[in-house]
Amino acid sequence: MPTLAAGFPAVCTVREQNTARLLGSFMKIVEPSVFLVGETRVHEPGLQAYLAHVGAPDWQTDAPSDCERISEVMGRLCYRSFEPGMNPNVTRVRQGSGPYLENILKVGHGSVLEHAWLNFIFADVSRVVTHELVRHRAGTAVSQESLRFVRLDALSAYVPMHIRESEEGMEVFVRTVEQLEEVQRSLAKLFAIGDEERFSEKKKLTSAFRRVAPIGVATTIGWSCNIRALRHVIESRTDPHAEEEIRLLFGKVYELVRGRYPNLFSDYEAEMVDGFPWVRTGCRKV
Repeated sequence: MPTLAAGFPAVCTVREQNTARLLGSFMKIVEPSVFLVGETRVHEPGLQAYLAHVGAPDWQTDAPSDCERISEVMGRLCYRSFEPGMNPNVTRVRQGSGPYLENILKVGHGSVLEHAWLNFIFADVSRVVTHELVRHRAGTAVSQESLRFVRLDALSAYVPMHIRESEEGMEVFVRTVEQLEEVQRSLAKLFAIGDEERFSEKKKLTSAFRRVAPIGVATTIGWSCNIRALRHVIESRTDPHAEEEIRLLFGKVYELVRGRYPNLFSDYEAEMVDGFPWVRTGCRKV
């Protein structure tokens, strides 16, 4: 499948960058960045001990990652289908991780995908995105940069497509964010937060200042999920009816996981709609 990375919209055009420079902008225009920082690892001694216990000490898999390997193991133990003859009801055993997990997706046996977990950090995402992301709670864990503890100084933001395409819209957007940026600096100066030594007081002031921060301000969030939950979010948030920035974010997530864990996303197809990938599956809900 051809890469979709080249199809992602640029953060801003040269004209828009020039607009920001002409305005003497402090504002930094950003787009979401995706970092995969952790993933499920198989504990080899434990797995080998289990395989010996169940009577399949020589079983091996060609799974290209531990996430695919653990999903395959959990699926095969359901049917005791590591090798022919282990289960009298099973006369044929699929060989290879690819065909096995392809069938798992086809029949909708999604529970085995819940055993594999991924850990992401999403940087330079707006609180528009994080407010929507935290609504996906099943099979996920969240840790977000706190504006009670982290004081805003320079503001950065993603500029939506409709605003980027309008020179006047860009001027209003950038000017407004710069004004809100100046509000943060003015409040910090007014309350002399830099001279305050007690962190407890700094925290209270920082919490007060954030009330005039824009919801579009860029932030960072740690997001962990199992594969089943991730598939649901990718399908939901790359849909053309989803919000623009989160479509961009999960288009990037899809690109990453489709390449790294091919057997867990082999059923997916993607097409570009309005400059963003729309990811769908022909399989029933997994």
